[in-house]
Amino acid sequence: MKNHRIIKVVLLVLLLAAGVTGYAALAQSDSDAQVIRIEVAEDGNRFVFDDSHLYEDGMPDYGTSFVTFGYIYPEGTLNGSNGVLPDGSPEFPDKVLGTWICKGWLIGEGMHTETGPVVTSTQIYNFGEEYGNATIVTDGFELADLNVPVKRAVTGGTGEYSLARGEMTQALLGFTDAMGVNLSVQIAIAN
Repeated sequence: MKNHRIIKVVLLVLLLAAGVTGYAALAQSDSDAQVIRIEVAEDGNRFVFDDSHLYEDGMPDYGTSFVTFGYIYPEGTLNGSNGVLPDGSPEFPDKVLGTWICKGWLIGEGMHTETGPVVTSTQIYNFGEEYGNATIVTDGFELADLNVPVKRAVTGGTGEYSLARGEMTQALLGFTDAMGVNLSVQIAIAN
C-alpha cells in the first residue's frame, strides 16, 4: 500500500514537472519571436468600396465591403499624414519595403465610427518587388481611435514567412494627405 502511494506521488511530481517544462518552452518561444516593426501609408485614391450600403451623405455604412492599397515603410518614416503623394505614388520611393493590400467590411457605425472597431479586415504585407514571394497575412479588427493599439492574428505567409503565426499590434497614426491612413505595425512571428 505504501509503495502505491510513493508511486502516485512520484507520478504526480513528474506530471507537474512536465507541465512546468512545457509552459517554460511556450514562454520561451514567445520571447524568441521575430518582431517586425513597420509603418503603412495607404493610398486613399485606391480605396474602393461597395456603394450599396451608404449613408445619405455617401459615406460607407455598416456591412460595406472594401479593398485598398498602400506602401510599407520602415518604422519611424511616417508622421501621421505623409507617405503617399496626391497622385498615389510613394513619397519616399527609396524607403518602400513593399506593398500592403487590405480587404474587409466596415462595422460599428461604418465611416461615421468615432471610437472603437471600425472595420474587420484581412491585410496582406508583401515584402519586396515581386508579389507572393515574401508575404505575411493578418486578420482582425481595426480601430477608429488614434494611437490606440489593437491586436490582430498572424494567419500565415509565404516564402521566409510560410509558417508564420503569431500576433500583430496595429495603431492608427493619422490620415495621409492622399485621404488614406498611416498605421504603426508590429508583427511578432513565433518561431
